[in-house]
Amino acid sequence: MTENTHAAYPIEYIPNAKIPCVGPHPKNVILLACDAFGVLPPVAGTEDGIKEPQATFSACFGAAFIMLHPTKYAAMLAAKMQKHGATGWLVNTGWSGGRYGSGSRIKLAYTRKIIDAIHSGSLLKVNYRSTEVFGLEIPTEVEAVPSEILEPMNTWTNKKAYKETLLNLAGLFKKNFEVFVNRKIGKDDNLTEEIIAAGPIF
Repeated sequence: MTENTHAAYPIEYIPNAKIPCVGPHPKNVILLACDAFGVLPPVAGTEDGIKEPQATFSACFGAAFIMLHPTKYAAMLAAKMQKHGATGWLVNTGWSGGRYGSGSRIKLAYTRKIIDAIHSGSLLKVNYRSTEVFGLEIPTEVEAVPSEILEPMNTWTNKKAYKETLLNLAGLFKKNFEVFVNRKIGKDDNLTEEIIAAGPIF
C-alpha cells in the first residue's frame, strides 16, 4: 500500500449505476488541483516519503499516458468546449492560509458549495476579479463560502511569505512552460503563444 493507492472495479458492482454510463456533453469542465503551496493551483507530492510540497506538473493531467504532444490535446479540448458551450473551472482542494505544514486544507464543505454553485449556474452571475501573477479570474462571492478564503492572500498572516511563495511557484510554472515554446500545430496555429501568454506574469 502507498499513500496514493488506486483501485478499480466493474461498474455493475454499484447497485444504482446508470448503464450505459453515457451522458450528454458537459456544460462545465472542472479541473481539480491540490495546491500544497497555499497560493494558487495545482501541485502536491503524493508519493511515499514526500513530506514537503514539491511542484508536480503533468500535462493534460496524465503526461505519462499521452501519445501526442500536449498542445494537440489542448487544441482538441478547446475545440470541443467551444463547440458545446462548456465553461472551464479550476477548483483548488489544497491548502489555505499557508503552505503544507503551516496552512490547512480547504474545507470539503466549501469545495462542495463551490461545485454546487458551478453546476447551478450561479457562479456565472457573480462578479470576478483577476489575481496577481497568475491572472486567474476568481469570484468575489460564493454562497455559503466565506468570501475571505476566495482570495488566497487574505488567508495568510505573513503577507511577505505569501508573495515569496507565489513568485516561487510562478517561476516553476514558467520553467515548465518552456517545453511548449517551439511546438506548433499546423502552419498558422497560435495555440503555443496563447498557452505561454496564459502563464504567470511577474
